[in-house]
Amino acid sequence: MEEIKNIRFGCLVKKGRAEVHEMPLAEVSDNEVLIKQLACNICTADYTQWLGLREHNGYPVSGGHEASGIVIKKGRDVVDLEIGDFVAIANNYCGSCEFCRSGRESECKVRASYDEHGKYKGRMGFADYFVRPVTSVIKMNKDLTPGEAAFLEPVATVIKGINKLRLKPFEKVVVIGAGTMGMINAMTVRAYGGEVIVSEMMENKLETAKKAGFRTVDPTKDDAVKKVMEFTDNKGADCVIVAVGNTNANIQASKMLKKMDGRLLVFAANYPPPQLGITANDIHYRRMEIIGTYLADLKEFLEASKLLNTHKIDVKPLIEKNKYYLEDINEAFKEASTPGKYRVSVLLHKD
Repeated sequence: MEEIKNIRFGCLVKKGRAEVHEMPLAEVSDNEVLIKQLACNICTADYTQWLGLREHNGYPVSGGHEASGIVIKKGRDVVDLEIGDFVAIANNYCGSCEFCRSGRESECKVRASYDEHGKYKGRMGFADYFVRPVTSVIKMNKDLTPGEAAFLEPVATVIKGINKLRLKPFEKVVVIGAGTMGMINAMTVRAYGGEVIVSEMMENKLETAKKAGFRTVDPTKDDAVKKVMEFTDNKGADCVIVAVGNTNANIQASKMLKKMDGRLLVFAANYPPPQLGITANDIHYRRMEIIGTYLADLKEFLEASKLLNTHKIDVKPLIEKNKYYLEDINEAFKEASTPGKYRVSVLLHKD
């Protein structure tokens, strides 16, 4: 293997500006692997900072956490991965704190740590090479493209929410929003045996949902609540997943739920924060459950790898067709932040 001395990586330096920077490659320790990273998808958190909407993270930011690649070097204590294995990036965690030892790795303080050089904040998903703890990578099926494998993290976060919903087979579920995360929610609910109807206002996203085989409703043309009642024999949905950060969507969701014991999963956030649009009395008298979800733990990452590796869900339609390389990263952010787009995948090597 040719010796690699420096890595190149995408970096946000200010609102609307992503650049390619360079720094020395770290040594591989006993429990680490060197990954030739092949692709990193631009998620909502990435492009909203590029838009200047999440600048509380500060600059410079070497972000990107939806990434995949090939193991090209490993430490002497790494036993379950081999050189040449195709992997995707999960969360960092220490494995020894109270959160990790109780299966709540997403609460580990290491999860949000900066890179070891100290200057750049972020997960270095947009780097061409990076050294990572073996605990933060998961083996993937080589049948997947790098962009598809990079969906490991968003699928894991969806599974976290659906597990909290305690979904049962044949339950009727409404997903509000057919964007990337809405579609993953809909696909995963279907894979777990639920019956799904997707509500979406944008024509191209409605078409994506239809092509994926879902029943759909367009609130700009039909009364979405009435359509859901038709779908559920006038009983209302067992569960509604709100996959857009919007006050009107939250209000609509509560009206779609069955009269008693409905479960509402608030999947999406936004800035400024949307309002829930219901009262404590609504929750009390309807025995309604309002469930929040955020991030994922190791068990959800492992479950997500099974869903992707066995092709139980198909994320191909959720990747934009335009091809961007690391050198084009600013243009990639520009497309990713365009309304109506799905995931934009940045390819980190041209070979």
